[in-house]
Amino acid sequence: MRKIVITCSTFLLLTSCESKKPLISDHLSDEQLMSQVQKDVLKYFWEYAEPNSLLARERYHEDNVYPQHDKHVITTGGSGFGLMTILVGVERNFIPRQEAVQRLGVMADFLEKADRHHGAWSHWINGETGKTVPFGKKDNGGDLVETAFLVQGMIAVREYFKNGNEEERNLAQKMDHLWKGVEWNWYTKGGEKTLYWHWSPTYGWDMNFPLKGYDETLITYILAASSPSYPIDAETYYKGWARNGTIKTDHSKYDLPLYVKHNGSEEYGGPLFWAQYSYLGLDPTGLSDRNINNYFDVNRNHVMIDYQYCVENPKKYKGYGSNYWGLSAGYTRNKDGSVGYTAHSPTNDQGVINPTAALSSFPYSPKESMNFLRFIYTEKPSFIGSAGPYDATSINYGDWFTPRYLAIDQGTISPMIENYRTGFIWKLFMKAPEIKAGLKKLDFKSTKYSL
Repeated sequence: MRKIVITCSTFLLLTSCESKKPLISDHLSDEQLMSQVQKDVLKYFWEYAEPNSLLARERYHEDNVYPQHDKHVITTGGSGFGLMTILVGVERNFIPRQEAVQRLGVMADFLEKADRHHGAWSHWINGETGKTVPFGKKDNGGDLVETAFLVQGMIAVREYFKNGNEEERNLAQKMDHLWKGVEWNWYTKGGEKTLYWHWSPTYGWDMNFPLKGYDETLITYILAASSPSYPIDAETYYKGWARNGTIKTDHSKYDLPLYVKHNGSEEYGGPLFWAQYSYLGLDPTGLSDRNINNYFDVNRNHVMIDYQYCVENPKKYKGYGSNYWGLSAGYTRNKDGSVGYTAHSPTNDQGVINPTAALSSFPYSPKESMNFLRFIYTEKPSFIGSAGPYDATSINYGDWFTPRYLAIDQGTISPMIENYRTGFIWKLFMKAPEIKAGLKKLDFKSTKYSL
């Protein structure tokens, strides 16, 4: 397998390679700030990639506090987000197009040889060997949701390069071949009218996690319906994901309708990554199905309820407000001061803000997200590290932060900001003929795209 060595000269940062933290002026325009954070988070997937596969490490700790074996653990879903982050880097001339094509080719070749479980990749993969790394005892096989996040990126890469030069067309064909090998219908557990998250060659269906809305897994059904090789039917979507129509709710918060029942979080809505992971490629603007009139409204209200909660700040955490908000999954501060992990939300608010929450919400809350971006870059420089905002921060706990990153959090920031700026990733994904056919099969309609 070809190795590619990336040096500082190939990464067109606004800052010098010797400086870990960007030097930010409070006179930068909004456009310049958005470009800055997009360049910063790209570094995670460009300079800090796992060196053999060139895919995204599950985590990167600037403080070097993590087991040595983690250095070669790659994340399937985070790598999919990384694919789209790299595309933004190419489109904005942050990185050279040809080098990106070479790197993406190495990634595709690695994934072709890596362990697959009825076409699906595992949540974690060893970046040196391609072997499955168990995410848990019984979670040692296919992870359909993580695979969907990866495939979302593959389709975007294919669409971007399919009409390019010979090397680019070859890359597009590799990505096309990989995604068409996913056996989506296998994950209905013998034909049940729902998709299941996990299957293990050792434990079979013991994890027993059906995908039912509403949460972050909508894209799994869209891709399964769109597959030309192993598709599901519309009944599986409406009985499984949509719960025979009971996914709908009349509940509101802060006079904002939720529209859907968020799993376990029906009062406020769940953590904000639920408004992001499925929508890096899938454009919710004017998108409807038999139950939901506009998925953009679903996501916008979800984000704005989270924002209003942080402004209200019922737990009186120091720092919360209109320029410091956003609750999502990520690292957190345990009661003893150590670093943990949790899915922050209004019903699980621990005084910790994960920057990915507000920054990846730009399409839904541009003013509020910009206030957050400007605040942390110009007034809280300790919250910014070598690859952009750190994963977890807290003004309440004395400007506490963890000098660590997670691929699945860093990876949503640049694509979602770009979708706000230009709609770039949305346009790539939504023009894919299989996606158009899959959405049409599920009786989706769009005011923005011809399906």
